[in-house]
Amino acid sequence: MVLALAVLVVVLILIISVQYYVYRVRSASLKQIRGDLNCIIEGGTSEKLLLFTDDRALIPLLIEINHLLDYHQLTAANFNKVEQSMRKMVSNISHDLKTPLTVVLGYLETINLDPEMDAEERKRLLAKVQDKTQEVLALIRQFFDLARLESGDKPIPLSRIHMNDICSKNMLDFYDTLTAKGFHVSIDIPDKPILAWGNEEALDRILGNLIANAIQHGGDGKTIGLVLQEDDEYVYAKVWDRGKGIGELEQDRVFERMYTLEDSRNKSYQGSGLGLTITKRLVEAQEGTIHIQSRPYAETVFTVRLKRISIPA
Repeated sequence: MVLALAVLVVVLILIISVQYYVYRVRSASLKQIRGDLNCIIEGGTSEKLLLFTDDRALIPLLIEINHLLDYHQLTAANFNKVEQSMRKMVSNISHDLKTPLTVVLGYLETINLDPEMDAEERKRLLAKVQDKTQEVLALIRQFFDLARLESGDKPIPLSRIHMNDICSKNMLDFYDTLTAKGFHVSIDIPDKPILAWGNEEALDRILGNLIANAIQHGGDGKTIGLVLQEDDEYVYAKVWDRGKGIGELEQDRVFERMYTLEDSRNKSYQGSGLGLTITKRLVEAQEGTIHIQSRPYAETVFTVRLKRISIPA
């Protein structure tokens, strides 16, 4: 009996010793995790927690902490990107508003300094003031629209839309401009009705932006086209031109806020850098996608993809 009790005491002592050892090892591991995690967060690094352990209770915890670190680092990177974008936006807003307003003030000063100015000259200068004022208003509307789209304050209800009619209408809206500028126009819209899931008003603006962009930046090719296609799942509206195109490195950035190509600050290519950003947001609001492919003086294509709606037989 005494021997059995002695064996039991020894076993209990061994169990307690093992548990104490495990506790000490786990405490040391947790202390290391806490220290490493504190260094990663305070240092703002992209490191991960590394700990060599056989403790099966700690392994899943380490995995989840690293997942949380990935999310935190991605969120921080996105925040920094947005912050830089907003700083650039504020800078460009100042530039884009200052230029036409300076011109307006110049015209008004000219008119005020010459009370005996010829009536026709005064009328001409006032017309220029009106044009520049309209530029400022249009720019402010673009900023406002983008802010509403990105904040979700501008709901875009989706329904069945007739793609053939919308595409034809938008090309016809630019027909006089294209003819006056000597463009060759190619329209490939099938006779068969094609239906998509979207918003007609938003799609009008998308196609209008893309066609205007093709005229502005692809005008040296003197050719512009619109193609409407479909497959089993999607509808594709493509606006293309044969201008000088967009470089491979710039293709991924043309949809960014305030990004403008090198020539877009030239007098002939003045732009706010918001048109394509708004276009992309409008496409995404319709559960669609937009992408670009460009080969200089061969073909630059903006493709809008929306969900197709089948027509009952």
